[in-house]
Amino acid sequence: MKAKAAVKRIIETLKGVYPDALCSLQYAKGYELLFAVRLSAQCTDARVNQIAPALFARFPTLQSFAEADPAEVGRYIHSCGFFNGKSRDLVACARKLLADHGGKVPATMEELTALPGVGRKTANLILGDVYGQPAYVCDTHCIRITGRLGLTDGSKDPLQVERQLRQVLPPAESSDFCHRMVLFGRDTCTARSPKCEDCPLQRDCDLRKSEKKAEKK
Repeated sequence: MKAKAAVKRIIETLKGVYPDALCSLQYAKGYELLFAVRLSAQCTDARVNQIAPALFARFPTLQSFAEADPAEVGRYIHSCGFFNGKSRDLVACARKLLADHGGKVPATMEELTALPGVGRKTANLILGDVYGQPAYVCDTHCIRITGRLGLTDGSKDPLQVERQLRQVLPPAESSDFCHRMVLFGRDTCTARSPKCEDCPLQRDCDLRKSEKKAEKK
């Protein structure tokens, strides 16, 4: 397990680089974030932000989503990909939120993951951003980077990574840390050709240390 001092350095360094640890998806209501995350599957946040305003203008309330024809919803989200499944999930989710939760986004992992199209990653994001609870959002950036840093054992399984991060990250830091992982993964620790020479986390990166050892041989 990563030394506590190294974990603290990583957290504080990322805070300095990304002081505003904000979700890149734009939303005004809790359910809008829930829906935006569903739309972002196999799609970029930038694309979701482009199409979301028109979608939420056409369906401005949960009730309007619940009464919507999935085919019409699909026309608004077509460019996000997999629009048929996503549109069905949005309508079904709206109906369940109204029927089972009085139109409110629930605040527990169990209730959130019982909603159509909602998995642990989405649920964690909602818990962190909407309710301010400890949240470990294990998307592709978080999984890749925490493995490289040695915060996890390199597992690609989101649940396994989440469990390992819960052991090393202070709960109060978890949500913002995961947002910073996304930002860091986009501009420095990319999937291909990471910018290791310019990385502010070199000192505590297990991958970088192993590469330097290999270079010396």
